[in-house]
Amino acid sequence: MGVVLPYGSARSTARLCQAAEAAGWAGCYIGDAIWCEDPMIALTAAAMVTQRIRLGTLIIPTPLRRPWKIASESVALDRLSEGRLTLGLGAGAVWMGWQAFPDEVTDTRARAEMLDETIDILTLLYQRQPFDYNGQHFHLKLTQLDVMHYPPQPVQQPRIPLWVVGLWPRPRSMQRVLKADGVILEKRAETGQEADLTPADVRDVRAFVQAERTLTTPFDIVVQGQTAQLTPIQRQEKLLEWEASGATWWIENLIGLSEAEALARLAAGAPQLT
Repeated sequence: MGVVLPYGSARSTARLCQAAEAAGWAGCYIGDAIWCEDPMIALTAAAMVTQRIRLGTLIIPTPLRRPWKIASESVALDRLSEGRLTLGLGAGAVWMGWQAFPDEVTDTRARAEMLDETIDILTLLYQRQPFDYNGQHFHLKLTQLDVMHYPPQPVQQPRIPLWVVGLWPRPRSMQRVLKADGVILEKRAETGQEADLTPADVRDVRAFVQAERTLTTPFDIVVQGQTAQLTPIQRQEKLLEWEASGATWWIENLIGLSEAEALARLAAGAPQLT
């Protein structure tokens, strides 16, 4: 069980991650926005005061960051945390203030292309080998001399786990998921509007991934929501149903809470399935 924390300062993130670890949660994740305290710095602060809990982003909007910058920061954080980092990636939510920065790429297709290329480039950079890459948006030509100045490889191999937003059942979005190590699952109706995800959807996604994915590394299906309003029995039944459907991570959403409210929720402990 994990949590996605409220937006806040690096110090607040470190305190919340420390509290989550003490209370038995398995992962702490934080968001990124076009203008907020940098999540990679906040997770660095958290890595310094924790030892076990996984740390990650939900999500980095990849059009806002160069892939090689994501790579260098994530390698540093993965090594600092001794292999506890997960990178959640997405194309970004334009409605979250992007209109204030008109030079950023807002076209839906272009942002999706940039996300695809970022996945490719991160995978190649983590391998610490020379390569050429010619995409629609990014172009790299890395020689053996360039590799000599690379940072070391991340602790986690063959790469830092990449979770990618997947819009079920949109084919292009789900094809992208197959290149990753996990899907942050969302659902879209035929009209394009957000729809409620169900355990049946997760079963369908699991079957799709098992049939179509060629990578042999482990794969996570990530579901988010809130259970604080439920009774313990209701909470257990809900989470057991998600687990039975194939979800590997339940992420409790604490966005919008104050630090004090989030600390109280974390202290209550992760929901128990047995």
